[in-house]
Amino acid sequence: MTPPSSDWTPIAEEAERAARVLHPEPNSLPRPDHRRVFTVANQKGGVGKTTSAVNLAAALAVHGLKTLVIDLDPQGNASTALNIEHRSGTPSVYEVLLGEVSLAEATAVSEQSPNLLCVPATIDLAGAEIELVEMENRESRLKESLSADAFNEIGVDYVFIDCPPSLGLLTVNALVAAREVLIPIQCEYYALEGLGQLLSNIDLVQKHLNPALTVSTILLTMYDGRTKLADQVTAEVRGHFGDVVLKTVIPRNVKVSEAPSYGQTVLAYDPGSRGAMSYMDAAKEIAERGSTNGSRSGTL
Repeated sequence: MTPPSSDWTPIAEEAERAARVLHPEPNSLPRPDHRRVFTVANQKGGVGKTTSAVNLAAALAVHGLKTLVIDLDPQGNASTALNIEHRSGTPSVYEVLLGEVSLAEATAVSEQSPNLLCVPATIDLAGAEIELVEMENRESRLKESLSADAFNEIGVDYVFIDCPPSLGLLTVNALVAAREVLIPIQCEYYALEGLGQLLSNIDLVQKHLNPALTVSTILLTMYDGRTKLADQVTAEVRGHFGDVVLKTVIPRNVKVSEAPSYGQTVLAYDPGSRGAMSYMDAAKEIAERGSTNGSRSGTL
């Protein structure tokens, strides 16, 4: 092992990591051979679902890939993390679901990158589950608004639909509108609790509403290398799901938790942190799986 030079310091090392995150090599990530639309879902709360959606999107955007986050959670946490206006009355995913505005009209650009877009969620979305029950094609309302023409108008390569922590009509709409499901699983006790119900719902959507849907990606989050439990959960998930699980694991990192309170992703808040580097690595894996030169390792 080469010893550090005399001018090496932890701050210098973090600054070097930050420079690599903020200024990646041009074209270092391949553009997908087709637009990739992910539903990020897990009805269990606190697993890093929204955090993963916004930080993966930000990581892809840094590499020049135009990425859209659709905030389908009435809490609006993804909108907050991207510092997108989401007060009541703002054009949002609620109006998109009702067909009152187009996708382009509801899309805002994050100040963190011109390649990072967001359709915000306002408090109006909280009543959408009840309103959808009475509507025609209630499970397909979002899909109807997310046509190829609508996506072409804003020219995106990747789409991440951030779901609420439930298996209601909003989540069903997201599953019908996407081709891929990304499931974050935390490396903690009861990690797989409730996952069977989610997979069962995905299977029902596949059979009746969206045959093209696949679980293409599982991301392990909140990994704490100091505990045996984290390694046991990691081994259990990899043993059960195989190559669908990304090699990259997201560590438990305070910077990741702090970033949303400043209206930022962790890549903007502290690009040299372990959390930022991990999301960059995870985004790289996702991009390489979806390129013409590298196919997805597997699907469920």
